[in-house]
Amino acid sequence: MAPVLTSPLVSTQWLADHLGADELIVLDASVHTDGAGRGTTWHSARDAHEQRGHVPGARYADLIRAFSTPDADLPFTRPDADRFEAAAAALGVTDTATVVVYDDGSGEWSARLWWIFRSFGFDAVAVLDGGFAKWRDEGRPVRVGALHASPEDSALPHRAFLAGQERPLWADRDRVLRAVSGDEPASLVLAAPASALGDDHPPLVPGSTSVAADSLLDPDTGTYLRGSALARAFADVIGDDEIVTYCGVGSAACVDALALTVLGHDRVRVYDGSLADWWRHEPEALAS
Repeated sequence: MAPVLTSPLVSTQWLADHLGADELIVLDASVHTDGAGRGTTWHSARDAHEQRGHVPGARYADLIRAFSTPDADLPFTRPDADRFEAAAAALGVTDTATVVVYDDGSGEWSARLWWIFRSFGFDAVAVLDGGFAKWRDEGRPVRVGALHASPEDSALPHRAFLAGQERPLWADRDRVLRAVSGDEPASLVLAAPASALGDDHPPLVPGSTSVAADSLLDPDTGTYLRGSALARAFADVIGDDEIVTYCGVGSAACVDALALTVLGHDRVRVYDGSLADWWRHEPEALAS
């Protein structure tokens, strides 16, 4: 029986206690980046996963290609249901599994994959609080090398896994424009830290409130703030009916979305495409 989750976040101790449990799937969603703003490039972290180590039994989840739509106009465009099903099933995920996701950075990529799973109706998914850095720094076991499936695992990708109907957890540019104009009010929250935007960038979405993703994490442990400290970070927007988070490409925005979910807000959307989409329509955006 798969372990039961009670929160969108699990601690390193929880994962250590349940590692190896039946139907527990651990996914490394790491992505490595260079540059900032429009000059940002993204690279697979599969080599680091295999050569620098990972949580024992963890499988590498490719957010650049498998869990995105690589031939789309924008990077990290979310996958459709068929592509999501295929990517999840290939990693051994079943409809009865429990999934824990982590990355080797500040948590934006694990939050992104967590949001994708939830958007297709899969709720038995959580993010490892503090990520791989906390796991490693605590001296917990680390495995080096590619994961080789056992004979029992070889059947996993062929088990049934069906995505549910996509939930309204995403926003597009038209939704953001309606929020800007006031035709359909929503708070717009910029999750990207200033360092990620570059020194010279086009205008941001008008009326945005900045709640940088890294400000939601404890600087010493990399874990999410809790309680009143987390609520204070969103004090300007937490009472609003709907919140749309965005960043550069829709990754750090998922950190804010996860944090708002922890706080109990149930009408949060992530602007898929985020500033990469907004800036490509810059003349229209500025005129609106």
